[in-house]
Formats: sequence, C-alpha cells, structure tokens
Amino acid sequence: LVVGTTAGAFVRRAGPWTASVKRLFGVVMLAVAIYLVSPVVPLVVQELLWAALLIVSAMFVHAIDPLPHDAPGYRRLFKGVGVIGLVGGIALLAGALSGTPGLLQPLAGIRGAPTQVASAVTFEPVKSVADLDARLQSARGHYVMLDFWAEWCVSCKEMDRFTFSDPRVQARLKDLVVLRADVTANNADDQALLRRFSLFGPPGIVFFDPQGQELAYRVIGFEPPEKFLASLTRALAPSSPD
Repeated sequence: LVVGTTAGAFVRRAGPWTASVKRLFGVVMLAVAIYLVSPVVPLVVQELLWAALLIVSAMFVHAIDPLPHDAPGYRRLFKGVGVIGLVGGIALLAGALSGTPGLLQPLAGIRGAPTQVASAVTFEPVKSVADLDARLQSARGHYVMLDFWAEWCVSCKEMDRFTFSDPRVQARLKDLVVLRADVTANNADDQALLRRFSLFGPPGIVFFDPQGQELAYRVIGFEPPEKFLASLTRALAPSSPD
C-alpha cells in the first residue's frame, strides 16, 4: 500500500521520466509480492521467481544492449545495475535447476563440493503435542530445544546450512536434547503444536528448562552462528546455576 501510494504521488507529475518511474515501482511491487508468498511456496519456486524478476528487469534497462560512446552517466549507471541483476538472476536460475536451491548461495550445488543442506545436528522428531509432552518428560534433567521447521521455509534451510552446521553450535547443543517439529504438511497436529506456542509458522525455536518448563527467550527467524550462540547463552541463563 505504501509503495502504491508513493508511486501515484510521483507519477502525477507528468514528464518523460514517468514511464521509467512506473516500471521501477512495478518491479518493487512484484518483489514485495514474491516476498509475501515466500513462506508458503517451495524454495525452488522462490528462486525461480526471483530469477525471473531479475532477468526480466535487466532486459528492461537494456543490460545487454551496447551503449553509445556519448551515453550520459545515468544510462551507464542503469546498465551497470542491469548487468548485476542479470548475473544474479542467471545465478539463481542455475541454482534452482541444479537441484540444490539456496537464495544465499545459489551456485553451491554446481561447484563440485558436497552441498547437503541438512545440518549435522541430530534432531529428534516431534509429531504432535502429546509426542512433545512425552519427550519433555523423558528429557527431565536436561535442557531442551524445540525447533519448528518446514520444507518450504527459507530461513529454516539457512539455519541448517549455516548455523547448525557450525562446529561451535554443534558442540554447544551436545548438552541439550534437541527436538524438531516438521510442520511442512500443516496438518491438524502441526497446527496444534504451533498454537501451543502462539507461533504463526516456522522458523521458531523454543527452549525448556530441566523440569520441562518453557523458558522465556525464543529465537524467531534466521540467526548466524555467532548470534545464535549468544541466544543460547541468553536463553539458558535464567535457569542456569550460579
């Protein structure tokens, strides 16, 4: 709504540049639309959508057209931005088609190195509220971490690839019982688990003390290793012994 209102205010001032302004705001609105649907579509679809937007936008700014020698500075700037967008779009497209999509490292799957997205942390699966209660009961005496995860969740994949694969994080989590609720199916059990913790969806990480009581601190969204380690310290501090 803000983008649309702002666009109207600018476009009302007639001039030859208004067509370019309309295209710019059109691209911005499409980008917002892709961002809004990202939580409910698979990662490969997200990557294809971003690739299409970048490549098509690059064509509109004549990224591959030659510039005349006397081209003004703004045209050179637009062309440079277009070339960057084109390269980024092609990289995203290649990543999606490689079978190992990733918005942060789209070409990881074609570099020849192992590219398994799954983290090295061993999570115990949780399927329902009753299952969670049983696991909390059996984990008495230990801190517990419950990770809400889904196949279509970009931030969840980023946590697996960059955070849970970090040796420092793995070493810290060895002292905890780590559970994972895969809510990809979004069935009744998944929704009940999310409602119990007032979560709209993944990613979300909840912590429990050795008595099975939920701790106040939560992790919502992607956190790189350093920040997540700090979050672990903060989450467990209130119940940690002096």
